[in-house]
Order: sequence, then C-alpha cells, then structure tokens
Amino acid sequence: MLEIVRSGGWLMVPILLCSVTAMAIIVERLWSLQRGRVVPADLAARALEWVRSGALTEEQIQGLREGSPFGRILAAVLASRHLDREMMKEYIEEVGRHVAHELDRYLNTLGTIAAIAPLLGLLGTVIGMIKVFAMITAQGVGEPRFLAGGISEALVTTAAGLTVAIPSLLFHRVLRGRVDELVVTMEREALRLVGALERLRSEPDAEEGYR
Repeated sequence: MLEIVRSGGWLMVPILLCSVTAMAIIVERLWSLQRGRVVPADLAARALEWVRSGALTEEQIQGLREGSPFGRILAAVLASRHLDREMMKEYIEEVGRHVAHELDRYLNTLGTIAAIAPLLGLLGTVIGMIKVFAMITAQGVGEPRFLAGGISEALVTTAAGLTVAIPSLLFHRVLRGRVDELVVTMEREALRLVGALERLRSEPDAEEGYR
C-alpha cells in the first residue's frame, strides 16, 4: 500500500490530507447531527408544561439554551413570550439562523474536498503524462519500463482523487439533507409551542400561570 502511495508522487500528500479531513468531518457530523442530540424528544411539551404550571424559571431557560440546538430555539421562544408576535418572531428567527449555521458547520469544507479531490487527481494525471512524453522524447519507446513510473503516477493519483471525492460527495449530500430535515422539524415544533403559548395567554385567568 505504501508503495502505491509513493508511486503517486507528491500530489498524494494533499489528497491524503483531504481524505483524513473528510473522514474527520463525516464522523463528527454523523455524531453531532443525531436526531436525539439535536431535537430531544418531548422537549417542547416539557417547556410548555413549565409555563402552564407556573414553574418556569430563568435557570430552566438557561438549561434549555445549553442543552441542545433545539433547546436554544425553545429558550428563545420562552424568553420572548411576553413580546408581541412580530417581535417574538424576529427574535426566534435570529436565533434559528444561528442554530442552522451551527448545524451546517464543516459541511462547506466537506463539499470543497469533494470538488477539489478529483481535480488534484487530474493534475497528477497531467503531470504523469508529461513525464511519460518527456521520457519518450529523450529515450524513445524501446524500453517500456522507463515509462512505467509516469503512467503509474498518472493512474494512482486519479484513482486516489476519485476515492476521496466520491464518498465525500455522498456524505455531503446525506448530511445536508439531514440538516434540512432537522431545521424543518425544529421550526415546526417551535411554531407549535408559539401557538400553544398564544392560546394559553388568551385563556381567562391564565396570566398568572403564564408569567
């Protein structure tokens, strides 16, 4: 295996770096974007119950904010629950944009790796073929073994670049889809909580429990 890497020339170094970086991003994002870690089950229902029972405290809001990405959005809903609908909506959307940006973390890097890895392989192919033609010019085609190095470098770098790019592109699409799904889920659950809070605020004698 080491000999194959060596035969690819110096361009194998950035390709291998891309491979290690892509693997680290994929593992980290698969772990961080688990549904249970981003959108814990029944979290919105628990927050609403705190409000209904009058047991909501700043410590609980802070705990939500620090517990999960969805918790940050719910904390924004609860912290702005006394504002009018428009101001509340603006505040929640601002927090939501920050949460969505965090969920997208490293995905642009993974997409970049998926784009440049085959280009690095193509560059290795071009360099290898240049060496082959230089040898043909200097020595002719009588000794094919002299051409093997350049041809090997061309083939190895191309294969290595594609080997890195294909799974990187695949996981980039998968993770991007997971982020979109999680964002939609958080938005839906947050809107449900906002609606429930508005109904609670409009109920007779509910002001004390709401506060």
